[in-house]
Amino acid sequence: METPVTPPVNNIKLHPEWRALLEQEFHKPYFERLKLFLREEKKQYRIFPPGSLIFNALNTTPPSRIKVVILGQDPYHGEGQAHGLCFSVLPGVAQPPSLQNIFKELEADLGLPPPTHGCLQAWAERGVLLLNTVLTVRANQPRSHAGKGWEVFTDAVLQAVNEKAEPVCFMLWGRDARSKKDLLDTRRHLVLEAAHPSPFSASGFLGCRHFSKANQWLLEQGIEPVDWSLP
Repeated sequence: METPVTPPVNNIKLHPEWRALLEQEFHKPYFERLKLFLREEKKQYRIFPPGSLIFNALNTTPPSRIKVVILGQDPYHGEGQAHGLCFSVLPGVAQPPSLQNIFKELEADLGLPPPTHGCLQAWAERGVLLLNTVLTVRANQPRSHAGKGWEVFTDAVLQAVNEKAEPVCFMLWGRDARSKKDLLDTRRHLVLEAAHPSPFSASGFLGCRHFSKANQWLLEQGIEPVDWSLP
């Protein structure tokens, strides 16, 4: 089923549930500055993901369906990789090393064999918000759009999820993600922390058992656990 979207907000198409929560962000000075920055960037560089997929995570996983949030950093910066879901690549694109380590942990934790592709769209459709803290990047230049305003916007997203009546599990992987813990009410929500799954820090990620911990906690809250299998 096609994701429902509202008419553009400042030329941004957004799921109506998110629009109700975030529309005011698009009219704030920081977001106006961010839009100007992106316009200038597009004149000189290739920007990932494509414009229609920048808000893919929000349009695929509306607030009412969120069970788990996985927080990444910025999008993949290679050709054809980023499609708006953190850690995910489209079928046919080689799995990046961080994603390979996520699949290793998934197998060790839940016994699920690694898929032949790297697309996590199915997770997003099952209630896993796959959010990066920065939503765009210049081709081949990681973190090139950090500090330009996206972090303010994604903090607003996290705060909106934090205010949900239903409890949510947050998986914070890496320094950037873990720095967001102070935005979250740890009395109501489960916050799981680990190192980033990058090969540079995977020793602090592998063995975290976040997938089974999340599902056990969801069951204890009376919420159906996430099906982490991938077709």
